[in-house]
Amino acid sequence: MIPQEKFNFVFVGLQRIFTDRESTATSIAKELAKSHNVLYVNAPIDRRSYYLGTSDKFISEHIARIRSKANLGLHKAEDNLWVLDPESILESINWIPNTTVFSWLNRINNRRLANEIIAATAQLGFGDYILINDKDIFRSFYLKEMLRPVKYIYLDRDYIVGMDYWKRHGSKLEPLLMKKADMILCNSYGFQRKALQLNPRSYYIGNGCDLNRFDYRKPLELPADLKPLSDRPMIGYVGALLNFRLDIPLLVFLAKSRPEWNFVFIGREDNAFQQSELHQLVNVHFLGQKDAALTPAYLKHFDVCINPQLLNEITNDNYPLKIDEYLAMGRPVVATSTNVMREVFSSVTYLATGHDDFLRKIEEALQNGGAEEDARRWVEMAESHSWPAITKNVLDILRQNEEREIKCHA
Repeated sequence: MIPQEKFNFVFVGLQRIFTDRESTATSIAKELAKSHNVLYVNAPIDRRSYYLGTSDKFISEHIARIRSKANLGLHKAEDNLWVLDPESILESINWIPNTTVFSWLNRINNRRLANEIIAATAQLGFGDYILINDKDIFRSFYLKEMLRPVKYIYLDRDYIVGMDYWKRHGSKLEPLLMKKADMILCNSYGFQRKALQLNPRSYYIGNGCDLNRFDYRKPLELPADLKPLSDRPMIGYVGALLNFRLDIPLLVFLAKSRPEWNFVFIGREDNAFQQSELHQLVNVHFLGQKDAALTPAYLKHFDVCINPQLLNEITNDNYPLKIDEYLAMGRPVVATSTNVMREVFSSVTYLATGHDDFLRKIEEALQNGGAEEDARRWVEMAESHSWPAITKNVLDILRQNEEREIKCHA
């Protein structure tokens, strides 16, 4: 059984901790570490990245430390929070077409990672611990068997098997991983509905927002690159600009329909965005990727924030964290009407279906503006999705399950 007073947690996943961006797992891990012991395992380096390099500076730094054999392994980051930077190089095997062969080699990769985690937990004196896997389908597929945690939790917070890298093997292996998990925690109701088909111990926890950083009451100066655009309404988007998530034809339609508005995009562009007609339109402005600490200042000065998503299997049940960030800054939001937007945000956003409707909803948001009463309502919604609130949901579910297990064994 799990001791109720103080838990030991081990996190594995796709997102590294202490970078310029947060994720569900990194945020929950930091919040848990305020009262519990947490070991966060940064993703190990694969052989392809080791030899060919990467554009991600944080992965590059990890590779440099492996080569220099310095500052690796386990280190304490904060009170109750330790970070493990694995030394092992994992084999790059995703190109293998046969999932059976892939799985055999993947077990070797899992063993390399497991050995480092075993050594780290022994050094920390973690006896019983809860292992939380943040969507790491491949590298952590066998960790339940190899590490034997008191509980193995799968964090389901994005539909990654719809993406090319994960399709071949992930579409087969993720259902197996979810079935054998002791518990699945989902950040959207849609993910929970799907998870329940595989595992009855699937729960909705919601998603959070860093309200210390996104605070509409803070005075934030207009960023220099927005000053030339501020004489007209600014319709803004912050986040990765990916054509499998966002509706480029919709954006072209909006910009052409309202040349008197400025459309501002902050984030990394994929090839489809870089080559799109949007770059030919004088009222469309791509400002590039910004440090996460600068994001609130941009949001504060947008007249309307948008999330122009495509409707597909990747987006429909995916929880868009940016909506909470938009709302926390007291900005009106217009978004595509996805399952998540209807289930969670319908009372505080303008939801659109189709190009013409999206245009009308932006016009309505501009006309209504951001009155103080509306801003308070939007901020209250974001505050209900704080990371302390989401982490409390996680702990409540763990303890409720523990109580049921005690009753079953009584």
